[in-house]
Amino acid sequence: MRQTAGTPSIVVMGVSGSGKSTIGHLLADVLKLPFSDGDALHSPENIATMAAGNALTDSDRLPWLNSVGLILRDFDDAGVGAVVACSALKVSYRDIIRSYVPDVFFVFLDGPSEIVQDRILARSHEFMPASLLASQFAHLEPLTENERGIKIDIQFSPAEIVDQITNAAEFS
Repeated sequence: MRQTAGTPSIVVMGVSGSGKSTIGHLLADVLKLPFSDGDALHSPENIATMAAGNALTDSDRLPWLNSVGLILRDFDDAGVGAVVACSALKVSYRDIIRSYVPDVFFVFLDGPSEIVQDRILARSHEFMPASLLASQFAHLEPLTENERGIKIDIQFSPAEIVDQITNAAEFS
């Protein structure tokens, strides 16, 4: 892996409705990096499962997580960092991504379930119903002290969140 300073690989993670896509786009713009939304990497079968209100299993998620890792590695191999929005709810999921890009930086968007629920109910998402939010919170494993990343409170404005990320000592 050829990742160098100034070309970070970043995963913006959290439960559905935490702001991954919004923050990911803004962060990529500020850093002048390509952005990829992990939702676009799900298989048609996974999308149908979630659209039917059923949570994905770990085995359902494996090809998707590998796709996230491959995209990050491809940008890394080209000497260009990237920002990817991906729930990455469990440490084991993040381990899969790290197997592709060991020094990936995770931005964990964290907040109260009530705020996330309100956001989900106020938006239209093609395949992620509000009924799956409880299962996401049940599976969520926050970043550990051994993981490279930062936890950010989603109650800040998107601009404040991006500022916190870019100013984080761990990020540089």
